[in-house]
Amino acid sequence: MASTADVTSQGPMLRVAQQVPRTEAEGPGHRFALWLQGCPLRCPGCCNPEMFALERGTLMSVESLAERVLATPGIEGFTLLGGEPFAQPGPAADLCERLRAAGLSTMVFSGYTLAELKARANPDVERLLAALDLLVDGRYEKDLPETRRRWIGSSNQVMHFLTPRYSPEDPAFTSPNTAEVHFVEGRLVINGWPALADRLRP
Repeated sequence: MASTADVTSQGPMLRVAQQVPRTEAEGPGHRFALWLQGCPLRCPGCCNPEMFALERGTLMSVESLAERVLATPGIEGFTLLGGEPFAQPGPAADLCERLRAAGLSTMVFSGYTLAELKARANPDVERLLAALDLLVDGRYEKDLPETRRRWIGSSNQVMHFLTPRYSPEDPAFTSPNTAEVHFVEGRLVINGWPALADRLRP
C-alpha cells in the first residue's frame, strides 16, 4: 500500500535528495542522475550519509520529474541512486517506466541484492526491476574498493544486464572511473566514483 508521501493530488511522489541533469559518472553515456532521499541500509563509509534520513529531501511528483528528464537535451539514459531507490519502489517504477517508454535507458544503484529484491515478492519492486536495463546491487563495502569496473563502488557489488540494451563486453564498462563537479540550481554537487569524489569534497 502506498504511503501518504507516495501519492498526493499531484499523483505519485518521490522524495528527492539531489539531481544532476547531465553526467557521465553514473552510467554509460550522458545521463540524467537522480538521488532519492532515505536509506534503511546505511552502509558504513557511504559517500551520501546525508541521504540516510527518510524525512529529509524534497517531495516531487513523478510527472514533474519525467517532464524535466525528457526535456534535457543530449542524454541517452536515466540513473536512479540514493539513498535507496527500492525504499520508494512504486513511484520509482512509475518514473522509470515512463522514461524507458520514451526511449531512454534506465539504471538503478541499490544496496539490496537482486536476490533480496526478488524475495520480497512485492509488485512495486517487481515493476521497478522490469523497468530497468541495468542494476548495480549489493551493500557498499568501504574495505573492498572496486578498481577495475567503472561506476561500481566496491568489488562485492554486481552489475546486472537486465536487457540486451548494453553489453558487458563494451569497453565503456571497464574504462577509468571519474568524478564530476557541478553547480545545480546554485548548489555545489560532487558525484561519481566514491574514492575520487571524496577527495574533491571541501
